[in-house]
Amino acid sequence: MSNCGGRLRSPTTGNKETEAPTNEVVQPTTPRQSWRSLQGLLHFQAFEALRHREFRLLWFGQACTGMGVWMDQVTRGWLIYELTDSSLQLGLVRGIQAIPFLLLSPVAGSAADRYPRKIQLLVAQLVDGLLYSAIALLIFTGRIQPWHVYVSAVLMAMVQVFQQPARAAMVADAVPPRNLTNAIGLNAVIFNVARSTGPALAGMLIAVFGTGGSYSAQAIFYFLATIWTLRLRSAKRIATDGHGHLAHAESFGQSIIEGWKFSWNNEVVRVSLLVVMLASLLIVPFTTLLPVFARDILGVGAPGQGLLLTAMGIGALGSAILIACVGDALPRGMLMLGGVMVYGFVVVIFAGSPWFQLSMALMVIVGLCHVHSHALVQTVIQAYSPAEFRGRTMAIFHLSQVVLTVGSMLIGALSSVFGAQWAVAWMGGAGALAMIAMYLALPNARLIR
Repeated sequence: MSNCGGRLRSPTTGNKETEAPTNEVVQPTTPRQSWRSLQGLLHFQAFEALRHREFRLLWFGQACTGMGVWMDQVTRGWLIYELTDSSLQLGLVRGIQAIPFLLLSPVAGSAADRYPRKIQLLVAQLVDGLLYSAIALLIFTGRIQPWHVYVSAVLMAMVQVFQQPARAAMVADAVPPRNLTNAIGLNAVIFNVARSTGPALAGMLIAVFGTGGSYSAQAIFYFLATIWTLRLRSAKRIATDGHGHLAHAESFGQSIIEGWKFSWNNEVVRVSLLVVMLASLLIVPFTTLLPVFARDILGVGAPGQGLLLTAMGIGALGSAILIACVGDALPRGMLMLGGVMVYGFVVVIFAGSPWFQLSMALMVIVGLCHVHSHALVQTVIQAYSPAEFRGRTMAIFHLSQVVLTVGSMLIGALSSVFGAQWAVAWMGGAGALAMIAMYLALPNARLIR
């Protein structure tokens, strides 16, 4: 059996291992605990990180928020398309979310390195649940308007900005360094299980109860995530600036600058961020136009759109399992570049597909490649970042949401002029060519392990 728990050493800290301050009090699950049904699975190395209580609670919370996120991929796009019948506004409703990510991501990352991450995560999840509830109420009362969708998109983006770096950094706090790749892989597994089931569930709820039913379910998932997070221990962390000095002694501005300097000076982190940014700008935005493909090109409606995203999730799940099991043994540089290149070319083929069955098969391949542009990159960034910088490096990683929303606006605009199929094909091809250029211009990127 492959070893999924190989010890990671941060190249940025020499031989100093990045141990979480709370690791000393985290104990493996015992038969007397309430998770007795998981005992058999925990003996497998593929589930090694789940032996740690704190990570297990984070994992359950990730399962709930993942369902909400992927249901929203279907629900928000379908709602704005119902209200406006505009492919341009499909891009705009995503594009407007770029503003909070652009303005607040550096602050959120610095806050995650300076203050209790649990509180930051709790508040963000609770506010998300309340916002989903409010939209559901507006839909059920017949008062929903396009501007409600836009305002809620901005507010949700604001709280998610603070949620994402805190949760990502807490994963590294919850497990010892030898389990970090396994933990991130398991997070990707549960996120992609949600990717496989969330869109299909949203499509079914929309077909039966309308978009209000889907938003109600999303609110419930976020409230459940809040309950899991409440059970986490409050880690007593002493944040430093990376040189042994207290981080609170420096201003937020200085802290942000130090995070950017580290991310730029560390070659592996820099290359990984470039991969995710290019993929987010040119390839991933094709999902913005899935309502157009589902309704107008393939003729399968909201349930069909949900099935397309489910197929993508199935492929992504396979890649995530591979990372969880043998992530440390993979040639991660080659997989990042090659996977994203294939991603772009498959999206080009998807753009020209007139058959739903072929499109479903292509979405499975897309999912296989998508993990290389997200979970695999995140694994590399966390593995090569010391603990005191993880909040800030992950905040920069999540700035890919800004780039994604810019790409969504761009693909929406191109679609309104040239049509959805041409817009997707051109941008997907450009993304694949960008990966080929990186492969040729940055030989060290191929050597990342």
